[in-house]
Amino acid sequence: MYNVKEVAKLLDLSEHTVRFYTDKGLVPNLQRDKNNNRLFDEESVNWLTGVKYLKQCGMSVEHIKAYVDLCLEGNSTIQARYEIILRQKEAALAQLEEAQQRVQYMINKADHYQDIINLIIPDDTNPGHWNKMKA
Repeated sequence: MYNVKEVAKLLDLSEHTVRFYTDKGLVPNLQRDKNNNRLFDEESVNWLTGVKYLKQCGMSVEHIKAYVDLCLEGNSTIQARYEIILRQKEAALAQLEEAQQRVQYMINKADHYQDIINLIIPDDTNPGHWNKMKA
């Protein structure tokens, strides 16, 4: 059994995050000791690990809760869970596309600066000098 501090360290989460996820009902069958402190067995750690990964994929706590609830209902919900995962996959792909565009912008910007450093083009990156350059 793990306490909040131990499971937070194990999963590289903050203690606050572990408490938040458990308070939101994302860790079913969470056990507590005689002082009402949260206790995590291997199954609880597995649920928390799944929650962590879904959150890292950009899924909202509300959607994770719906997913957890469906898991608890059993095999009859496999199609519904699959659809949740597909929606999140599409969102992640859209985020990836946006990230790739940002990376390409930074590559182009770095190349532009390299041309300035190599004296191939004048420095046109400083807004404080833009009016002087146009004159």
